[in-house]
Amino acid sequence: MHLALRTPLSRRSLLRAGAVSLALPILNAMLPRNASAAATERLSAPKRLLLIGRNLGVHAPFLFPETPGLDYETTPYLQYLEAHRGDFTLFSGISHLGYNDHKSEPGLFTGVAWDRIKDPIREHHNTVSLDQFAAEHLGGQTRYRNLVIGSPVQWHFSWTEKGVPVPSERSQTEVFKQLFLERTHAELQSEIQRLRSGRSILDQVISESKTLARTLGSEDRDRIELMFSSVREAEQALLRAEAWVTTPKPSVTYRAPEKDPSHDSLSERENLWFDLCRLAFQTDSTRVILLTLGDAGRAKLDGLSLGHHDASHHGKDEKKIEQLALIEAAEFQLFSRFLSQTKQTPEPSGSLFEHTAILNASNLGNASAHTCENLPVLLSGGGFAHKGHVLFDRKHNTPLSNLFVRILQQLNVPTDRFGSSTSVLGDI
Repeated sequence: MHLALRTPLSRRSLLRAGAVSLALPILNAMLPRNASAAATERLSAPKRLLLIGRNLGVHAPFLFPETPGLDYETTPYLQYLEAHRGDFTLFSGISHLGYNDHKSEPGLFTGVAWDRIKDPIREHHNTVSLDQFAAEHLGGQTRYRNLVIGSPVQWHFSWTEKGVPVPSERSQTEVFKQLFLERTHAELQSEIQRLRSGRSILDQVISESKTLARTLGSEDRDRIELMFSSVREAEQALLRAEAWVTTPKPSVTYRAPEKDPSHDSLSERENLWFDLCRLAFQTDSTRVILLTLGDAGRAKLDGLSLGHHDASHHGKDEKKIEQLALIEAAEFQLFSRFLSQTKQTPEPSGSLFEHTAILNASNLGNASAHTCENLPVLLSGGGFAHKGHVLFDRKHNTPLSNLFVRILQQLNVPTDRFGSSTSVLGDI
């Protein structure tokens, strides 16, 4: 049989019909004919990071086994992840050392020393979060450098290098619109003009701010410099947006949400957030996402009569713990569904699951007592050598930032330190 040599397609190839253009997904035909396996891997399967932040902990006795390794005994919550045994690692005895109270939310993904964030209401002294740090290295080739999305929490999980909080987009319909819905010609021209005007305004603000800074004392100059950093980041975002504004958005076969699910619709709401993350990665719209799944409120679940916050602050009341278990069991089932779907999402060299590091964690180990030791931290996917259950000293915890360094290295981000790390975690 005669095999014709194919001509590689450009990764920027579009389907055109009249005035309509449609961006193509990554195809095998876009890969070089003689590419090595390693080169093919790099071209076809970008590394991705999904951080899932929860602010009300997980009831530890229903989560953590006593046996380490892949042969851990199942627990009330881990039973819902049984289909994924061997594909995730649950860590116990890990935390940000010295943290205390629910005010620890700002430090969950930064790992900054506790004395720098212990009073976030009055003034923040935070530093860069894991998602923003990773996005500096992974986000340069996608429409969106990174996404910060999800339910509201009291304080932020995502922070810039200068310690400025990054607000979360809370509307699921708005996220879907930004990712996949094309604008009309009039909207497109308006967006281009807005971006150009925005850049002009930023140029003027920077000039005037520098003039003002020369008249201020050192502390005020520091505050002005912080503002400069925010302005520069906004300017870079504008430049990126202008470069992509005329590029067609990817097409997905997914029923767009007509409106955001109600706050008490736990299953619908979390499933939709997970679907949006999967679609954003599958279409290579971004490679870094921070998803906040906060207080579930009074969720619509059979037998549930308490709100999530009330149940999590149970004070060892068995009836409240039973109520909390209804919510948390539902969340683990939803998370298991998401893992299954990422495994079923094929890519030219494996599955979406294999190329996505998924870190699911909370800033509280015991929400009822507002303690921050023994955090519920579960890492899945990403090509790690997963160990099932890694059991560290529950009295003298291992720094969580050591795991952050390991994750960054797995993503090929060159670093040996992050946050309050003391080394790199070598257990996975």
